[in-house]
Amino acid sequence: MDNYQNQLDQTFSALADPTRRAIVARLAEGEASVGQLARPFAMALPSLMKHIRVLETGGLVETEKRGRVRTCRLKPAGMQSVETWLAEQRAIWGARLDRLEAYAMALEQATEKKAKRRTEAEAGKNVSTGKRKG
Repeated sequence: MDNYQNQLDQTFSALADPTRRAIVARLAEGEASVGQLARPFAMALPSLMKHIRVLETGGLVETEKRGRVRTCRLKPAGMQSVETWLAEQRAIWGARLDRLEAYAMALEQATEKKAKRRTEAEAGKNVSTGKRKG
C-alpha cells in the first residue's frame, strides 16, 4: 500500500506543473526528442531535463538515448495508479451522493405527509365546528 501511495504522490506531483502537463500532452501525439519538446518553452535544455526526470520518477515518461539524441515517450501504465485512485474516489462519492439523495427524498416525503395530515386535520376541524372554509 505504501508503494501505491508513493507512486500516486509522485504521479500527481509530476502532473501538478503546467509545463509537465504540456510535455505529456505533446508526447500523447508520439515520441519526441528533448530538443523537440523544448521548442515551445522558453527554457534551457537542462531545465527541461529536470521536468522530464520528474515525469520519469512519476512513471509517466520513459527516455532512451540513441546516439546523441535523447528520445522521450509516454509510459501508458504510468497513469494506472491515478486511474485506480479516481475509480475508488468515484465509487466513494457516488455512494455518498446516493445516500444524500435517499435522505433528501425521505425528508421530502416526511414533509409531504406532515402537510397532508395538517390539511386533513384542518378540514376535520372545520367540519366539526360547522365553519365553512373560504
